[in-house]
Amino acid sequence: MTYRGSSSFDHDAPPAVGVLLTNVGSPDEPTPSALRRYLAEFLGDSRIIEYPRWLWQPLLHGVILNVRPRRSAELYKRVWTDEGSPLLTILRRQTAALQTALSAALPVPVRVACGVSYGRPPIAAALRALDAANARRVLVLPLYPQYSGTTTAAALDDVFAELRTWRWLPELRTVNHYHDHPGYLAALAASIREAWAAGGRPDRLLMSFHGIPRDYFLNGDPYYGECQKTARLLAEALGLADGEWLATFQSRFGPSEWLTPATDETLAAWGREGLARVDAVCPGFSADCLETIDEIGREGAEIFREAGGGELRYIPALNDRPDHVAALADIALAHLQGWLEPPPPARPQPATLAAHHARLGLSEPPAR
Repeated sequence: MTYRGSSSFDHDAPPAVGVLLTNVGSPDEPTPSALRRYLAEFLGDSRIIEYPRWLWQPLLHGVILNVRPRRSAELYKRVWTDEGSPLLTILRRQTAALQTALSAALPVPVRVACGVSYGRPPIAAALRALDAANARRVLVLPLYPQYSGTTTAAALDDVFAELRTWRWLPELRTVNHYHDHPGYLAALAASIREAWAAGGRPDRLLMSFHGIPRDYFLNGDPYYGECQKTARLLAEALGLADGEWLATFQSRFGPSEWLTPATDETLAAWGREGLARVDAVCPGFSADCLETIDEIGREGAEIFREAGGGELRYIPALNDRPDHVAALADIALAHLQGWLEPPPPARPQPATLAAHHARLGLSEPPAR
């Protein structure tokens, strides 16, 4: 079915620039039924699980979705807030903050919207909101600093799938990654220095990134290399020597071999060394969520302590820190070059259209 455009379209309204922020998403609530819906969508995406469909679908629906939702719901209850999912709450704050920053910086109307790959609000709805705001030029900014087919590409799949249904497409640009952007790295370094100023320096700094199966990397996914570059540049910015930091990978799932070193195994090894203090940061997460707050902040701390270590302190994600929003605005502005001058009118003025319609024998304007 073709999407024919917003019914609120105003021919006299100036065209706007749209910016779409995307992230992975969250369940609607921390309950088994909500988790079952969410995990069916998430784990049913072939970008996430690359097994053959004939093999994976029976396993997913016959086993995993009958077991995992209840356990996942208990984990989500640990991080749920009065406002709902931390990731979605932060995404909305990031959207509002970026709207303010870009509105002050751009000479043309701008509208920032947000959508998620799994759950709500969907990316399709965000695109239609931008269309309703007369955004004839749209920049898609997935909030994944390091590119992976499992994240950035999955978000862009949703964008392109929605636009396949549109009759009148906007001009479109996409941001693939910003793993080495100076503003992003400076914000990360500042957040860590602030933690050190408040609580002292640790014995070591753990930089934990979300993992992917090793086969994805071997088949051409650049994620591992971009994580390593982020970690190296961040260590250089902090003046850390070899042995004072390590980049690791978390959230392993299923029987496949994943990227190493593994976060949990590293923390256990450091605990056995008897380290008194470890700080952990998650540079690949633009917003705090289950994987940072609970998996690192709680589970990681338990692994480290039970193996013989002392304290693990989790340093929060950049979230809607002003320096993070400033970095996102800088990334957006760099990709918006050439769109910063008001474009010519996208369509003829109403009087001109009326004359055209009369010549064609139309009593009403055709739908967009």
